[in-house]
Amino acid sequence: MSAIRFAAPGDAEQIAAIYAPFVQHTAVSFEETPPDADEIRARMARLRGRWPWLVAADAERVLGYAYASEHRARAAYRWAVDTTVYVDESARRGGLGRSLYRELFRILTRQGFSAAYAGIALPNDASVGLHKAVGFEFVAVYPSVGFKLGRWYDVSWWRRTLNEPSEHPADPTPFDGIAPSGD
Repeated sequence: MSAIRFAAPGDAEQIAAIYAPFVQHTAVSFEETPPDADEIRARMARLRGRWPWLVAADAERVLGYAYASEHRARAAYRWAVDTTVYVDESARRGGLGRSLYRELFRILTRQGFSAAYAGIALPNDASVGLHKAVGFEFVAVYPSVGFKLGRWYDVSWWRRTLNEPSEHPADPTPFDGIAPSGD
C-alpha cells in the first residue's frame, strides 16, 4: 500500500530514477538528458510554496510522483497550472497515477487555481487514457512540435477545470496548510 505525501528533498534521487527512462528511451518527455538528483532538488525548490510536488511511496521507496508548475509566466495566466505525473514501471496500471493526480487536483482546487493543463506527446494511448479518466478534455494538437529520437512528434494539449472562472478571482494561495490526504 502506498501513501501520498509532499515530496521532500530526500526523494530527489528516487524521483530522478523514475524519470530517467522516460527521458532516455521515450518521447514522453522532450528532455534529452535525464536530470540528476541535484537538479530535481533544485526544480522542487523553485516551485516550493506555490506549486505542490507529491510522491506516492510505500515503506521502502517512491513509486510515483506528480507536480504542478507555472503554465505561462505572464500575470494573466496565474490561475492556470501545468501538471505532470510519472509512475515507476513496477507500479504502472494499478491506479497510482490517477491517485496522485486526484490528490494534486484537490490541493490545486483549494489553492484557487482555475484550470490544469497537460501536454502529451503522441502517440501515447496510456497517457491519453489516464488524462481522460481524471477529467481532462482535449483542447488541441501542436503538429510536429518536438524532435526527439530521430523523428518529429505531435503534442496534444488537455485541460481540466479545477474551479469555475469568476469575474473577480482571488489570487491562488500557497499550499501551506493544505496537507495531502495520505492516500
